[in-house]
Amino acid sequence: MDTRDIATPKRTKEILQKYGFSFKKSLGQNFLIDLNILSKIVGAAELTKEKGVIEIGPGIGALTEQLARQAGKVAAIEIDQRLLPILADTLSPYPHAEVVHGDVLEMDVATLIRDTFTEQSSVSVVANLPYYVTSAILMKLLEERLPLENIVVMIQKEVAERISAKPGTKAYGALSVLAQFYAEADIVTIVPHTVFIPQPNVDSAVLRLRIRQKPAVEVKSEKMFYRVVKASFAQRRKTLSNNLMNNLFGKDRKEEMLAMLEEAGIDPARRGETLSLEEFARISNLIS
Repeated sequence: MDTRDIATPKRTKEILQKYGFSFKKSLGQNFLIDLNILSKIVGAAELTKEKGVIEIGPGIGALTEQLARQAGKVAAIEIDQRLLPILADTLSPYPHAEVVHGDVLEMDVATLIRDTFTEQSSVSVVANLPYYVTSAILMKLLEERLPLENIVVMIQKEVAERISAKPGTKAYGALSVLAQFYAEADIVTIVPHTVFIPQPNVDSAVLRLRIRQKPAVEVKSEKMFYRVVKASFAQRRKTLSNNLMNNLFGKDRKEEMLAMLEEAGIDPARRGETLSLEEFARISNLIS
């Protein structure tokens, strides 16, 4: 039984050669080979033996084994069938780490949590996410209101900056508002592209989302809140009133929209990126 750390250049290459594994660009596979970064990811998740963790995209198990050493139970969701025999081998020292074959975007994660973590006090998601599905996976995890404590993910640096951005900054957008509606977001560390095999073209960041007990602001309709947020950022250079008129109200309801913004105490000449979550909530509640 090999209990050497997987996340070293030497051991990763050994495993890849042993199984003749080749990377699939379409799955955005980049394996981490830096134990220092892994310990920061695991540390940010605040795991104990009483807690459970879901990993998305375990690859050859580099992060999985570190999670298994800290948590009471691990469920690792892997889409690539070719990795299943490798994971069965690399995770053999950790019987409490199970691999679930499937696509997280098509999965009933709530049921997985309910059935898998019967004895754990809380569950977090920890993952090195493929760049191309980052936003889709994060929004699924947040919108489904899963009973999670933390979501700690390694994602493209620029996306992490957008999610954690504050109003009035260049990075602040619809993704910032929607993520912060459900969670407190902070960047744990920046990760250079050199610590992966193969190396991606851009740097990454570890983002932690601490799930709120209830959303940051009260809204009558989450659907309407989403629509208002997305419409407000539809064209960044346009004013709030232009964006809302073109993407939500329609030109024939301009007066109604202006009256509503006045009632909300919001200047129609402002731009979407200057509005706080409270202001977006005020607009959407008036429409609802």
